[in-house]
Amino acid sequence: MGEYYVYIMTNHSDTLYTGVTNDLQRRVYEHKQKLVEGFTAKYNLNMLVYYEATEDVQSAIRREKQIKGWRRAKKIALIESTNPQWRDLSERWYAPPPDPSQSLP
Repeated sequence: MGEYYVYIMTNHSDTLYTGVTNDLQRRVYEHKQKLVEGFTAKYNLNMLVYYEATEDVQSAIRREKQIKGWRRAKKIALIESTNPQWRDLSERWYAPPPDPSQSLP
């Protein structure tokens, strides 16, 4: 039995996207790198601001649909209940690219 995640991505304009996945780190990476065409790539949704986990895929799908049906204010309240500063929760998940100025001659 695996874990399934419901998550919310945003951008600097505060556009919101709610999704579901069984591999949160991979999926957020795909959003950040725009590896999948669609809403998140079009609107540059590259900040993970909320997620929750469950062991049941059907529960995750129901929760995703529930959140997607909410008004914006309720989604914002959900995000701010655990992440009041709207920090990118994935900011330390990926190694930064090598700094060319630090390379050896």
